[in-house]
This record gives sequence, C-alpha cells and structure tokens, in this order.
Amino acid sequence: MDKIIFTEEFCRPENLYPFTLTRQIQDIRVGILTIREKWEMMLGLPSFDKKEDDYKDLDRSVTLHEAAEDGGACFMIHGNVLPTPKLIKAIKKLGNGEFISVDGKEGIVFRFTKEEIKEHHRVRVKKAISIKEQISEIQYPWHIFQLNDLAIRKDFELLTRKRKSQPVSRTNKLINSSGIFIEKGAKVEHSILNASAGPIYIGKNAEVMEGCIIRGPFAMGEGAVLKMGAKIYGATTIGPYCTGGGEIKNSVMFGYSNKAHDGYLGDSVIGEWCNLGAGTTNSNLKNNASEVGVWTPGGEMNAGKKCGVMMGDYSRTAVNTAINTGTIIGVCCNVFGAGLTPKYIPGFSWGSDGVKQYEFEKAMNDIGAWKQLKGQSVTDNEKKILKYIFEKL
Repeated sequence: MDKIIFTEEFCRPENLYPFTLTRQIQDIRVGILTIREKWEMMLGLPSFDKKEDDYKDLDRSVTLHEAAEDGGACFMIHGNVLPTPKLIKAIKKLGNGEFISVDGKEGIVFRFTKEEIKEHHRVRVKKAISIKEQISEIQYPWHIFQLNDLAIRKDFELLTRKRKSQPVSRTNKLINSSGIFIEKGAKVEHSILNASAGPIYIGKNAEVMEGCIIRGPFAMGEGAVLKMGAKIYGATTIGPYCTGGGEIKNSVMFGYSNKAHDGYLGDSVIGEWCNLGAGTTNSNLKNNASEVGVWTPGGEMNAGKKCGVMMGDYSRTAVNTAINTGTIIGVCCNVFGAGLTPKYIPGFSWGSDGVKQYEFEKAMNDIGAWKQLKGQSVTDNEKKILKYIFEKL
C-alpha cells in the first residue's frame, strides 16, 4: 500500500511553540483543513508519522522499515509544507529513490521503498527532481494566520470542485453567492454573507445564528457555531466544534475551542479545547505602530506589524482579560489577573501576575470537565503528552 510518511526532522518544530508541544506540525490547521488533511486529499493516500524518538510518537508513528515492509511506495514529506497542485503533479511522477527540490533548496518530498532504506532513519537517494514553484511553509506560529487567506482559498477550491452547495435560506443577504458554499446540515439564517473579498465555507452541521455579519475569506468547520450578532472579518477559520462570537479578524481556531462572547480576537491562533472568557480582548497592534516582537524558544522574533495572541491547547482566560500584543500562552494555562497580560505565559500557569503552577491532577480534572461539555473525555494519549510536558518542559 502506498502511503504518506510525515517527518518533523528538518522542520524545527520547537519554533512553532506552543502548538507543536501537543501535536505534530502536520496536524496544525491553516485554512479549512489541517496540513495532514490537505496532503491526504490531494494525493489520495493515507498518512503516518515518522518516529522521531520523542514523547509524540503515538499510534500513527512508524519507523521507515515499518512503513515500507508491505512493499508499497512511501512518500516522506516535510510536515510544515502546504501542498500545491504543481507539487502534487511532480510527486506522482517520482521514481523510487528520487526526491523533489524546490528552487534548488533542500529536498521536501522523498519517494522510497524498502530497497532504499539505508539505516534506521536514513533513505538512499539517487536523483533530485528540481521544480520552480512558490511553496508555503509554516515555520513560526504567526505564519498560521498570515497564510490563512491563501489556505482558505486553496482549500475551498479543493473541497468544492464539481460539487453543489446546499441552498442558502432566503432570510440571508448574500454578496457574490458563487463564492459561498454550505455543506449538508448547516443552518444559516438572517445573516449577511459577503464573499466579494474571498470565499465563505460553512461546514457540515455548523450553525450561523441570526444577525451575523461575515466577510470572506471565512471557514467554519463541522459542528461549529457562530453566536448571534458575531462580526467576522477575513481571513478567519472557526474550526470543528468551535464557538465564535463578538468580533474576530484574521484568526484561526483549531477545534473544540470557544470565543462565545463579545470582545476582540485579531491576528491570532487559538489551539484546541481553549476558552476565552466573556469580554476577553487581545491587542494586535502596538500603540506606536512599530514591529511586534514575539517570544520564541530561541529568542524574540519579529512577527510583523500585526500579531495578537498564540494560545496553546487547553488554556483559558477569565472574563475581561486584556491580552498584550504578540502574546504567547503555553499549554494548559488558567489566565487571570489585573491589567495587560505578560507577553509570555509558560505552560501550566495559574494566573498571569506572579504566576504559579497549575497542579497536574487539578488541570486534568478541569480539562475533563471542559471536554464533557462537548461530549468527550480525556484520552490516554492526551494524559501521556500532558504529563511529559508538565514534568519535562
């Protein structure tokens, strides 16, 4: 069986803190789909993860020998690369032992069988296929919202090609209806949908409540909800089973997270199972309009003129939290306190002013309670990963 094998080995996943603490790079959502989902759909192949000998080696992880033992061809792909039609076409022409180099740079896709495996983590290559193509790579967390406009447009084309949208209720006001696609079971009533600046995609069984104003590019995942009167600017993604409300602009919510109330979220990325308390607002522009410096594990980096908050999985804010420009919030934080937040809040923090550490068992109980609200429970894999982060990182 032919298959995709994703690797983080050359992608510097540490630079995508906090999102790569709890997931592989290829499971980051940008646009409508995750990077993994894009590749699987465009190549028509199942995917696995190359074992990297770390705590994220879970059910999908395989060694190169395990991946190739059935005799099928394997396509080893850098997990931070977004696919393009031209890249897919070139991949389908690869021979065994060949790899693709884009604009003369390092290889990003390798085709191999068990015959090409040289050592435990190495593949014998014999020919580079160089193509000229503009590819996009997710290298830092702010790239997620910066590339979201492009990614929504590409995913919209992929998901809607040769398909017909469900009818849109006549109670809505539509602008450029050809750029609007509604999946089966979605509900949209008494709202304004403006696709003149980019497409609008409403996923299966999602709901847009009355009075919402949406300007594309915009994407809602399966089961997501937009609360009454929400104001959405592109390019924004409300991931599967998320709740959105208030004012949101150029932001990505991965899945199962809530921003259900008034308050502003702009130029930001929110992980899974997060909750923004009522009135929570982030700054995305410094009051002197200078470049935004953002904390990374390797030191402060410049994220451009606009950058809001990067919030790791399972983190939450109290009501009326004021989030500083270019803030990084780690995994499993309970953020509360007076005034603007610090620009870096470590994982498992309790509060933001004079930060204390969240007790692990209490954190697990709280995560479990939030997951129960959406009919789920904490998995063994989640516990394993969070325990490692709590103890080691």
